[in-house]
Amino acid sequence: MDAVRLVEDEVRAQVRRRIAAGSFRGEAAELRSLVDAVVLDYDLRSLDGSLPGLGDRDDAVREVVAAVSGFGPLQRYFDDPAVEEIWINEPGKVFVARAGVPELTTTILDEDTVAELVERMLATTGRRVDLSSPFVDASLPDGSRVHVVIPDVTRRHWAVNVRRFVARARRLEDLVELGSLTAPAARFLSAAVAAGLNLLVSGATQAGKTALLNCLLAAVPAHQRVITCEEVFELQLQNRDVVAMQCRQPNLEGRGEIPLRRLVKEALRMRPDRLVVGEVRQAESLDLLIALNSGLPGAATVHANSAADAVAKMCTLPLLAGENVTSGFVVPAVAASLDLVVHAELDVDGRRRVREVVAVTGRSEGGVVETADVFTTRAGELVRGSGWPPHRERFARAGFDLPALLGERP
Repeated sequence: MDAVRLVEDEVRAQVRRRIAAGSFRGEAAELRSLVDAVVLDYDLRSLDGSLPGLGDRDDAVREVVAAVSGFGPLQRYFDDPAVEEIWINEPGKVFVARAGVPELTTTILDEDTVAELVERMLATTGRRVDLSSPFVDASLPDGSRVHVVIPDVTRRHWAVNVRRFVARARRLEDLVELGSLTAPAARFLSAAVAAGLNLLVSGATQAGKTALLNCLLAAVPAHQRVITCEEVFELQLQNRDVVAMQCRQPNLEGRGEIPLRRLVKEALRMRPDRLVVGEVRQAESLDLLIALNSGLPGAATVHANSAADAVAKMCTLPLLAGENVTSGFVVPAVAASLDLVVHAELDVDGRRRVREVVAVTGRSEGGVVETADVFTTRAGELVRGSGWPPHRERFARAGFDLPALLGERP
């Protein structure tokens, strides 16, 4: 057994004794102080050669703290602010992504370590993964989202994915500095949010939809109350008045599940000034449309390849709510409820960019919702399109000169 493992075992033993005596609160500084003391004591005792040498003391302290309170061999990636995502395909294949670019790490795990890490990740979430529930989605204390799939859904090994939310941008101005958005588009979108327009953020996986929605919602006036509904907590809003809700898995008896549709309905009873659905995937899109169509401003994200595809998808998803829901109802509802679609993409170089801002005019014909380009991408740059957003009176009421925002007169 190597020196670090011996120190780790001794620290765990001391933690157990202190917990039993009621003298351990579990604080990070308290654990770090204990590890420092144990490492120093071990280093002194190993001088006579009776114990394996410890090597660098600071490295040993970090490794033991990570093993006891963090995520062991993965903790270095959690501590690295450049790492956006961590995933395990099998114990010998651990990947990370930095700036949108994946790389295979040198970290080698074993089956038991992977299972132990997942157990530690889920310990504070109240969620589980087992043969009866082979999938799990949960939020870690630092806001990261973990998703786990186990055999026999996977072929052989546990598949673990951790999406970290590295806070590089909190406002639209931050996205401008990062090159993800142009200043004119940022000013327009900020005004659109403040004016109460309904926004749909679209894009593929890893396109930055959640981060973009976070930045958009930062423009919500401070006096307004925001209610968010998500499958798993991902949004990290800095608004003053926010209530965040997430879905709940069924218990071992198959009871107690709270789906996203239920959250949307409950949110309407909580005096919202803004309703936000983290991501629409299924029938909850119908409940969102009905809420938006009642005059309540809101926002959501959806997986789509373009703004046009996002609008088309919003015309299809509500049909999953039941046979009595028809396109004849849904398409006009989408046209009347959505105002703007903001589409983001992940470039080959790993940079996330807003590629188009599309206005929904409010009209539909032949089962197709009419749209217009407010901003579009030409020659790789986001530039002003020919379209105008709906509800111009709302901009005026909120104190914005819409033609000036768009750099022209109608």
